[in-house]
Amino acid sequence: MTGSNTIVYQEAWTTKLQEQLDEPNKFKEICRVEYTNDRVLHNPYHTDPTVQDHTRGCAYTFQKVTLTDDSVTINTSKILPMMIDRADRAQQTFMRQMEMAERQGVLLNEAIETAVYADHANFTDFDNSAIGGGAGNITVSSSNIDDIIRGLKREIREANGEGLLERNGGFVVWRPADLEILEGFMQANGYVMADRALAKGTVQGINYMGMEHYSSNLLTSGHVFAGVKNLYHVGILKDTYGQIVVVDEPADSSGSYSAIGVISRVDYKGKVWNNISGLLFDVTVE
Repeated sequence: MTGSNTIVYQEAWTTKLQEQLDEPNKFKEICRVEYTNDRVLHNPYHTDPTVQDHTRGCAYTFQKVTLTDDSVTINTSKILPMMIDRADRAQQTFMRQMEMAERQGVLLNEAIETAVYADHANFTDFDNSAIGGGAGNITVSSSNIDDIIRGLKREIREANGEGLLERNGGFVVWRPADLEILEGFMQANGYVMADRALAKGTVQGINYMGMEHYSSNLLTSGHVFAGVKNLYHVGILKDTYGQIVVVDEPADSSGSYSAIGVISRVDYKGKVWNNISGLLFDVTVE
């Protein structure tokens, strides 16, 4: 009977974990997420040749095609092991254990999303000078939040990313207080925007001024993430994501436990490819 129950619990945990991991997350909305069992992801790109002047009847010079390989190794791992005492397991309801499985999924997704934002050193700097002020961090306010959005779109165009912006869309992941300022700006500027903000609310993922706006508590302090969608590449190892391992009688240096260990992990790596680095921005804020 015990063996039968163990099999049922393994199947139930896995199902609930998969449901949670498959739900939309901000990093899944704004990043290019690739589920793969390959260890290394490659993104080769051409170096553009130079267009030459030419005189009729005269020879021209061939240019070699140069291919540069950009790659990333999926080698970062996060793990979440949980232990349930056998007596606690017997006294818990089935739904309570499903809530624990759901929480594993939430925490693993948050770990990936936090890592994406923490990679801000590899984004293009965008500070107060980018919106016409002095050098330094931006103090986000109702008087400059529209300048920030326009400035981001300008820099994308200057980096020859207008085509990608039109195709993929743009985004800004604000801090909650910044998004509140944007909500107030929308309500204060024009009947249509005020009506939309007051009647429908300004939930995460609202489209305004040609950009999709989100908020997150997982951002690195002093940094807002913005740019063109689906360019930041997140490689996730397919065969460990959303899977669990159930261990009977787990043990450590202290000895064995009369319990069941439930272990879930995610293996991943994020990458800003060299040829699109100018289209993802680290907006430094006060």
